[in-house]
Amino acid sequence: LIGWRSLVMAGEGQNLGIYGFGAAGHIVAQVARAQGRSIYAFTRNGDRDAQQLALSLGAAWAGASEDKPPTELDAAIIYAPIGALVPLALRAVRKGGRVVCAGIHMSDIPAFPYNILWGERQILSVANLTRQDGIDFLAAAAKA
Repeated sequence: LIGWRSLVMAGEGQNLGIYGFGAAGHIVAQVARAQGRSIYAFTRNGDRDAQQLALSLGAAWAGASEDKPPTELDAAIIYAPIGALVPLALRAVRKGGRVVCAGIHMSDIPAFPYNILWGERQILSVANLTRQDGIDFLAAAAKA
């Protein structure tokens, strides 16, 4: 369900980056694909298995977290508990884009230059989920 709330918070953008393509990431990718979004999966450097899983689920692209995607993202969701991914995701999203930190815990976010936040980019976090979040997720999953 954290993954669902993250997808909702990411907004209505077409190009969605998912950092940390694990349990939540692969479920959210399937729901997002059913909504007509393009998925860009980011994994640990060299994690070919996770990248292949992402591609098999319809991701438009899969690569390492340090890689630049082939197009600007409208939003990115970070599932990996690694604060250093926040500046990477900010660099990948367009002006006005969102970066959603979806983990319950995350290591410290390192300092980064203001210019990667500038342009009305947003950093959001996920907190508590509601019963309605669960109901909405099950409805979206059934449609997918």
